[in-house]
This record gives sequence, C-alpha cells and structure tokens, in this order.
Amino acid sequence: MSSLTRWPSDQLCLSDEAREQAVGKVEQAFASTLESLKVDIGLVELLETIYVPLGAWLVARKDRQQGPLVVGINGAQGAGKSTLFNLIEVILEEGFGLKVVGLSIDDLYKTRQEREALAHSVHPLMQTRGVPGSHDIDLGIELIRGLKGEFGEEGRNVKIPVFDKSIDDRCPTALWQEWTGEADVIVLEGWCVGAIAQEEDALSESVNDLERSEDPLGFWRTYVNQQLKGSYKELFELMDVLIMLKVPSMESVYEWRSQQEKKLAERVRYFYDTQQPTQHLRIMNDREIRRFIQHYERLTRNMLEEMPRRADVCLELNVNHKIGKIRINKPL
Repeated sequence: MSSLTRWPSDQLCLSDEAREQAVGKVEQAFASTLESLKVDIGLVELLETIYVPLGAWLVARKDRQQGPLVVGINGAQGAGKSTLFNLIEVILEEGFGLKVVGLSIDDLYKTRQEREALAHSVHPLMQTRGVPGSHDIDLGIELIRGLKGEFGEEGRNVKIPVFDKSIDDRCPTALWQEWTGEADVIVLEGWCVGAIAQEEDALSESVNDLERSEDPLGFWRTYVNQQLKGSYKELFELMDVLIMLKVPSMESVYEWRSQQEKKLAERVRYFYDTQQPTQHLRIMNDREIRRFIQHYERLTRNMLEEMPRRADVCLELNVNHKIGKIRINKPL
C-alpha cells in the first residue's frame, strides 16, 4: 500500500481507529451503490488513503464556522466530479453523521428556448450549453442561500432543478428534486465552478478552430468572460472550500467526455425502445464531441494553468484517471 497516493499526513484530522471505523461504515454503505458509481477495485484502500481523510478534513473545516459548509468541486468534462460528490456525500453522511445536499451547475442551465434567445441577441454560439452565460446563476445563488437558511425556515424547503442532457433542456418542475430541512454541507459541482475571468488582452488570440471560424472578432468569448466578472463571481464567492479535479490535458478531456457520451447513449438505449424514433435525443458523435469541447477549451486551459495554485485542495489525475498527487493550498 506504500505506493498508493495518500492524503498528506500533516492534514490528517482523525486517529487510525476513527478512520477504520469510518471506513467500515462507508464500505458497508457503498455495498449497494458500488456498481452504479463505477469505482474500480481497491475502493477500501482509496477510502483509507484519500477519501475518508478528505471527508475528515471537510468536517474540520465545517467545525470552524457557523452554518453549512459550501463546497465547490471543479473539474473538466469527464474528470469524475459526480463520482467524487457521491463519495463525499456517503462518507460525510455515513462516516461522520452529517446532512449533505448537492447540486450540479449543469442543472442550472437555461432552457433551450432561453439559450436560443441568447443566440439571437448575443452570439450564435450561446445556443450551446456549458459556457458562462448559459446558466441561470441568479437561481443558483437563490438555491444556495435557501439551503443555507438565509430565508428562514420557509426557505429550507428548496426545489433543485434537473437538466436532461439527452434532450438538451430543463426538466419540468414536477421532476425537480426537493430538499427540506437543514443541511450541514452544500456541494456545488461543475466544470467551471470557481473559474475566474481572463485578462482582456488574453482574449485577442483564438485558441482553436471554433473560435477562429465562428468567433473571429471575439464577441462571444468577451461576453463569456464578462459573465465570470459578474453573477458567476457572486455565486462562487458563496463557496467556503474549492476542490479541483485536475485533468492531465485537453486530450484527456476529449477522451473522457467521449466515454461519458457513450454511457449516455447506453442509458438511452436501455430506457427507450429501439424501434421508436430517437431523433429528439441529443447524443453526439466523435466529431460533434470535439466541436462541443472547443466551446470550453479556452476556459479549461486557463483553469488548468491557474487554479491548481488557488484551489483549497487539488486532486491531480493521471492519464489512467487515478489520483496521482494531492495538493493542499490552504491547510488547516
């Protein structure tokens, strides 16, 4: 086990005995969900060396403040943000007895109709979901403030939107998730969570074919950058802790995002009769995926450059999608 990446020893917040007890509880809780999370063999070792210590570190951060701890999880497409959230949720709930609620910035996407309006009023590239400006950030701020209890007891009954990527639109409100009562930890995960705006002069040069051919004058990327200076900054300032899942490269983003799309297609085939029309389902091929990712490339490259030094915790992934290095920039 000596070759495994381990949580830094000077940031361990629980004894060996307490860690073993927490690992046992979490391992038992994961028995029924292990397959759905697609966690590789060696889960127990990972729980012992990384994830339970991370949970204990978050508990220590929580104990230092009043009210819920708001945790942001950043990571490029395919990095494993949802899996990390599921791990943190089970560890904190089963291992440490905390109440955890999570939302994805993806579920804050504006509706397809709203993005079509942006495509006409701002730039055609705003039709594509994902970049800053394509989310209902005011709704996100309201949700987190409600989950924190800032609106009193009535505000603790919070409905969380759900976005269906297979149809590229927000689900009806009847399908939204609902959270009632207090929360100890609130998690916001998303590819651009915690991102900051670039300097204006950095916008002048295109970073890929998409920008060169479809945004030659830089109107689209300038608009996106302005969003990061406004409401997105306000949302991200609500976070107490930022965790970054750092991917090795842009090529890894493409490979891992392609894997996600294949899994989405498999789920769609499972739920839909193959004899029925599926043209309404937005499953992308390889060429479409590469173009899609180019929408995110500028901001992803900027985050890979500057965020590892700024995030509270940076979990660096290797090409095999494993955590190869742990960097804690804001130790306890």
